Amino acid sequence: MSGIGLSVGLDLFPLLAATLASVTCGLLGNFLVLRRLSLMGDAVSHSVLPGLVIAFLLAGTRSSLVMFAGAAAAGIATVLLVEIIKRLGRVEPGAAMGVVFSVLFALGVLLIETAAARQVDLDADCVLHGQLETLVWYGAPESLRSVFSLETLRHTPRQVWTLLGVCVGSLLFVGVLFKELRIAAFDAGLATTLGFHAVWLHYALMIFVAGATVASFEAVGSILVIAMLVCPAATARLLTDRLGTQVMLSVAIAVVGTVAGYFGATWVPALFGIDSVNAAGSMTVVSGVMLAAAVIGSPRYGMVARALRRRALRRTITRDDVVGAMFRASESGSAIESSNLDPLGLRVAERDGLVTTRGGAPRLTDRGQHFGAALMRRRRLWEGYLVDRAGLQADHVHAPAEVLEHLGLEPGAGAAPDEHGCPMPRADGTGLDDQGASGSGISDGSVR
Repeated sequence: MSGIGLSVGLDLFPLLAATLASVTCGLLGNFLVLRRLSLMGDAVSHSVLPGLVIAFLLAGTRSSLVMFAGAAAAGIATVLLVEIIKRLGRVEPGAAMGVVFSVLFALGVLLIETAAARQVDLDADCVLHGQLETLVWYGAPESLRSVFSLETLRHTPRQVWTLLGVCVGSLLFVGVLFKELRIAAFDAGLATTLGFHAVWLHYALMIFVAGATVASFEAVGSILVIAMLVCPAATARLLTDRLGTQVMLSVAIAVVGTVAGYFGATWVPALFGIDSVNAAGSMTVVSGVMLAAAVIGSPRYGMVARALRRRALRRTITRDDVVGAMFRASESGSAIESSNLDPLGLRVAERDGLVTTRGGAPRLTDRGQHFGAALMRRRRLWEGYLVDRAGLQADHVHAPAEVLEHLGLEPGAGAAPDEHGCPMPRADGTGLDDQGASGSGISDGSVR
């Protein structure tokens, strides 16, 4: 067999099966992540064991169709039991899933110990790791052109056809009911009010998840199924706030993770002189690495982006505090030493042209005077608002007003003037309003 024929025979059907499973799980996983039901795949994977045993006890055979029917029934039963316990027991979804899959898995173990099933090899390892390596195409054609023929369809393994059917069904389900699924995922009450029957949508989604999970077990194993239900959707969620974009990104991420993991299972170990590793496990690792990369480097929600935003916010607040302190000192006609000012805030204010240190002592520039006047106006308006509208005591408003002044927003129309007898700077920072303070009897010295 030539190199092309060998590659097609070894890789075509395993890669196709893994891709179909990953696309299906990645697609449905978006709605599980939004509903905080990401571990439903894990629950189903533990709960199929009693279904497999009961199917064997009833039919007396280990044929693929019988095993699939038993596993599918167990998966649907798991979904229904989780919903029943969650609603009647009023517990969180995670607790309900933990109870159901623990009990069903234990039931499966007990059933295996029965006389009828004890001598039968119900290999749980294949369900865990999958059997991608068994989907080899013996007698594959020597040229790529011959691959695209009816003969290829005749040699396509049953697992690939099953996964193709589930994938097409899931695509149609999400495509036709996308609007309803989107509304139900974010606001089930609104979906029901609009006549979408959110409860039935939820059950339909769970049935598709159970079907996709069970259909993928024999080929790719539960490890990859659980990872693909969570990782692509969670990665895409970190990259966008639009559900349509998230769904498309999750499918693309699932495909990339599958292909990279499949070939990485052979090529990467070869670089270190060791044998190939399990393909499903390699795909799972690649998906986890992609999720970790998104957690660190996401433009909006990543650790780096959030650290940079916190750093910029800290510099802005420190700068505002320095300018505010210098403006209050200029209002009272007192001098302020640079040693009493935060060095970082002083540097940022000087960089922004609000403060100059020429001649030794720092002082506000004209731009800094306008900026400080607007800052103090916001603080004093917020202090008056908190006393007049929020009902706080006048000596309790300093700290919240100091936080609110950094928002760059003034209270709404009708806000009370300053409650501390301080002059109110105009909004443009050019002077003082004619409107005085309401006079609460608190001296200006109480304003920090």
